[in-house]
Amino acid sequence: MAFFRNRAVNWLNLHYGLHAMVIAGGGAFYTVYLLRAGVSLPAVLVAMAGILLGRFLIRPAIIPLAVRTGLKPLLIAGCLIEALQYPLLPLVHGVGPVLVLLCTLSSVGDTVYWSCYHAFFAALGDVEHRGHQVSAREAVAAVAGIISPLATGVVLVGFGAEAAFGMAAACQVAAAVPLLFTPNVVVRPGVRGVVRAAIPGVAFFLLDGFIGAGYVFVWQLTLFVSLGGDFLGYGGALALAALAGAIAGMLLGRHIDAGHGSRAVWLALAPFAAALLVRALAAGHPGLAVAANALAVAAYCLYIPTLMTAVYNLARATQCTLRFHVATEGGWDFGGAGGCLLAALMLHFGFSLNGVLLLPLIGAALMAVRLRRYYAVKTVTLVSP
Repeated sequence: MAFFRNRAVNWLNLHYGLHAMVIAGGGAFYTVYLLRAGVSLPAVLVAMAGILLGRFLIRPAIIPLAVRTGLKPLLIAGCLIEALQYPLLPLVHGVGPVLVLLCTLSSVGDTVYWSCYHAFFAALGDVEHRGHQVSAREAVAAVAGIISPLATGVVLVGFGAEAAFGMAAACQVAAAVPLLFTPNVVVRPGVRGVVRAAIPGVAFFLLDGFIGAGYVFVWQLTLFVSLGGDFLGYGGALALAALAGAIAGMLLGRHIDAGHGSRAVWLALAPFAAALLVRALAAGHPGLAVAANALAVAAYCLYIPTLMTAVYNLARATQCTLRFHVATEGGWDFGGAGGCLLAALMLHFGFSLNGVLLLPLIGAALMAVRLRRYYAVKTVTLVSP
């Protein structure tokens, strides 16, 4: 398997597997714990929007820092800053100063980490094996997600929030270790034209952020409420979904790398849209919600390689992958914040969770159109003499 010969990407995927354990564990319990701690449903979504808008404002500061240090030190720093937020979670009791501090730390850590991670992956990966490498990463993340939510649920119920979120913080610190074995990526000063070149990527991520607001944040709260606020049941549902995702994760990358990107868009987006619709119908029904969750995660593992292959290849074609991803991640923040605020507003005015969960379908439809256009042009380029 030629795509495994890139050692830097292998180390990066090992890091991402550990990071995924945190996302699937402490990260997946983040919103639902706030709900249990006395923060209302709309207020939780407003808090998530606040984190994303904070990221949007902080992000431009990453470029001058990266010019000085390169990407690797900042990526490690972002990984460690992210760990600081988890010990604060058990201290939240409703809306107040601790919640504001938590959101601020989350904004800083996420901004430093994600801007540098995507630029790092784009710079170190191989264009001809991009679909395989992204699929392998998502499969590793899916496998990690089978263990982590169950473990977090058990520790949360048996030993308390301090132990559960302390475990997430420790795993986040451990995720920085594989990064020590990767090369640094230099960021050149004074590069021009990258922001203009990043516009297609910004459009992709703006839509993905809008989709993510409903797919991640609103759904986490919906699933938790549908399961009666049971942490163990919630963790079990996430683990079952991760198992489905691990099976689906490796299927589409080879299809993309073989030049069938346009076909892959329909193979990914049609099941994903169907899964989003099933989720909206399943809200409030425990058994259906668990099944819909597994179906959506499996479909998501087809969607992500299709999207990120396009984005990473667009980034690799520019003069600076970091500047490209600072711009695109800003698009994600804006789209995600807009989706969260719209969902919070709808809930405030009495819309049901079923109705709010239909919002990501709008983004998925627009995403299908944009991805089809991208892969159609790419295919023409590849076959031209």
